Amino acid sequence: MHSYFRPATDGRTVWQRLTARDSLLRKLDWPLLGSALVLTVTGTVLVYSATRGREELNHGDPQFFLLRQCVNAALGIALAAVVVWLGSRRVRDAVPLLYAMSVLLAALVLTPLGTTVNGSRSWIEVGGGFALQPSELVKVAVILALAALFAARADASGGESPDVRTMLFALVLVAVPAVFIMLAPDMGQTLGLVVIFLGVLVAAGASRWWLAGLCGAGAAGAVAGWLAGLLDEYQINRFAAFANPELDPAGVGYNTNQARIAIGSGGLFGTGLFQGHQTTGQFVPEQHTDFVFTVAGEELGFLGSCGIIVLLGVVLWRALRIARDATDLYGTVVAAGIVAWLAFQSFENIGMSLGIMPVTGLPLPFLSYGGSAMFAVWIAVGLLQAIHLESRRR
Repeated sequence: MHSYFRPATDGRTVWQRLTARDSLLRKLDWPLLGSALVLTVTGTVLVYSATRGREELNHGDPQFFLLRQCVNAALGIALAAVVVWLGSRRVRDAVPLLYAMSVLLAALVLTPLGTTVNGSRSWIEVGGGFALQPSELVKVAVILALAALFAARADASGGESPDVRTMLFALVLVAVPAVFIMLAPDMGQTLGLVVIFLGVLVAAGASRWWLAGLCGAGAAGAVAGWLAGLLDEYQINRFAAFANPELDPAGVGYNTNQARIAIGSGGLFGTGLFQGHQTTGQFVPEQHTDFVFTVAGEELGFLGSCGIIVLLGVVLWRALRIARDATDLYGTVVAAGIVAWLAFQSFENIGMSLGIMPVTGLPLPFLSYGGSAMFAVWIAVGLLQAIHLESRRR
């Protein structure tokens, strides 16, 4: 075990060891960690603002979601600490097991153990009112599995671009969980896996022909699925509402229209925390999960919303630096996959609140309510920190 975690034998206190020049705390990427912490705290407050007056959701307890989100955040941070403690090498050794477990959980969603929410069978009840969404953890496992695959291929070939066999194996690694998620059906999480895969391929040095071919095949598959009637009616309605927001403003377009009204009413400085009329009036559905950005837009205003976007940008910037400075292809691919995941999910969530992207149900990283999503993004932060520490040691 690393010396940072051994009992003190040099007479120094634990605090002196942690704050020493060569300590673990000093070597962490603090801009990344600080931004993630501020986003998490901000999101917790926004969730509280969106739910404290909704008795049909909080069972008469205004602090119901606040306390649960605090627990989610604490557990997520603890998972990140465990990942840092294990280190990138030990995590890499456990990739086959982690991938197999995530696929198994994704498959269990389709059994009687799965729970349907908003038309998607994507959750597993774990007791105490908590539910697990395997598709969030699948994204982490897929990134790790692809990174391990491409790194092993690069080590064996001396750094050559992935060959056909490796690419086909990578396709299988993504396709297996994607099929289960698609059958849920959960279009948003499936699209997230596709974006992650493309980001990983770029970082792994795949040929541009592979990238172009996969994009073309994906577009053709989406059209074929639409024509074959594989999409549920509510999914088709979401795309129709995106294409024409005035199509049914009181029906399928209601969520997007109310979200835009809430954000627009905030103005430059916002109405003030807990003072949003759209929020307190409960006009925006799913405001603590899918549309949490509307709370920020209304109560924190344009400046507060921009602050959230800037913090998300800092997280992505630091992740890109970690990808650049990684000591091996494995670390580079893991960090790049995380960047693709968080960037797409942030853009999609904020975009659907502004009406420039279709509603898909993807949470806003660090801010939306939900244990699985919080665990996944903080595990990602732990992975980035572990890769960063590995590069610092070398």
